Amino acid sequence: MAQSMSRPSRPDWGAAWTAARERLRRDLGEAVFDAWIGPLTLVSHERDELCIGASKPFVRNWVANHYVARIDRALRSEGAEPASISIVLNAVKPAIGGNITRAVPVTPPPPVALAGYGATPSADTAKPQGLWSRILHPAQSFDSFITGSANEFGHRAARAFAEGSEDDLALLYIHGGFGYGKTHLLNAAALEFRKRGRRTLFLRAEDFMRHFLSALYRKDTLSFKEELRTADVLILDDLQHICRSSATGSEFLYTVNALADLRRRVVIAADRPPAALEGLGADIRSRLAGGLVVALEKPDRGTRLGILESRAAEFTRQRPGVSLPQEVLERIADMDNASPRELIGVLTKIATYSDLTKKPVTLDMAEDAIGARVGSLKTSIDDIQRKTAEFYKLDVRDFHSPQRARRVARPRQVAMYLARQLTTRSLPEIGRRFGGRDHTTVLHACRRVEALCNDDPVFRQEVDFLKQVLSRRNDH
Repeated sequence: MAQSMSRPSRPDWGAAWTAARERLRRDLGEAVFDAWIGPLTLVSHERDELCIGASKPFVRNWVANHYVARIDRALRSEGAEPASISIVLNAVKPAIGGNITRAVPVTPPPPVALAGYGATPSADTAKPQGLWSRILHPAQSFDSFITGSANEFGHRAARAFAEGSEDDLALLYIHGGFGYGKTHLLNAAALEFRKRGRRTLFLRAEDFMRHFLSALYRKDTLSFKEELRTADVLILDDLQHICRSSATGSEFLYTVNALADLRRRVVIAADRPPAALEGLGADIRSRLAGGLVVALEKPDRGTRLGILESRAAEFTRQRPGVSLPQEVLERIADMDNASPRELIGVLTKIATYSDLTKKPVTLDMAEDAIGARVGSLKTSIDDIQRKTAEFYKLDVRDFHSPQRARRVARPRQVAMYLARQLTTRSLPEIGRRFGGRDHTTVLHACRRVEALCNDDPVFRQEVDFLKQVLSRRNDH
């Protein structure tokens, strides 16, 4: 007897969608579910091809990039097997359980005018709040930025980006050490963007994280995202701090992508290049590396001196009774291992002391201030001489003697090199501490040790070992 073949019954997609939503609620948690899955609706399911609607473009994009696979697994766990799943834009507010609705075109809302960022403030919005509370520093402009070989390209790139001459670029990424001028360039770019009538949102990474997590806690992430979309330009400082949280890292990537889709601009600063941001995913690093990436290197002595001269002139304008001699500025500029921010700190300390005590600024005063900073680092030339002499079986007095025998001269060069690396003493000061030698002798010693380290692995190990020993002393 012939057996009749029965076609498999079509699933009840409405019931499967409702059950899958509840499964996702349990798996993802209330906060994530309410932010991303809750706003979705089941639009159609012809030929088992599911069309799921999202009420906002950024929800659609985020779900399409991050949750389609989870939705597919949840549906299959409920016995339904979709042939495909697509996420579309849908203007209808979802009903609980997911009513089947019709997808309709959505016109994005006009940008919200925010006081102080290219809009005319109203009586109740005269004071920026929340994300928009950052107050720019009017003195940190492009014109006041001191340039040199280490930062000239970064300065030119940031200025061109802010002035709009790089129209094909959507993202500028600036990286460099602490105190190298990144925040100054970001502030200058923000001033320029605002002058050109662009709504500019300037945030630190901590601000971005705090506001996003607060919105997540309030189950109001959509408002947070909409507020970000009102910016023509997003400027973010200290990006490396976002690496602490995978959630905020993902949200940051989405924000950059969304702004790029809207042809908005993004300026980012961090202490390292994109490839070195270990805490962020490869997709985020790739996105950042795709922009214009520029580095701010350690300023040379001429640039350091220029920064100090500019700050000294500003201090004297504010306090005419304080005079900062050129020899003092040059001595501070000799602090090769100090960042510009640290140099300015030493200068401010000296100038303020002079202003309060009414004593003239002298070179001895500068030496005292620099010596106090060196003391705080707990590494001194005496420590370096003592440990180096001990390592090479010499007497510390040999370093002060005129002996030129190799058994003394080479360890003496190592000690000079370490003094240059581990303290902020100037070349002349180091020379004086090694038997009254001049600064050219110290410079020759440093260059000689560097060359030997490159050519002789055993010698390099000796120098590295001494560095480690002296560094461990600093930790106690």
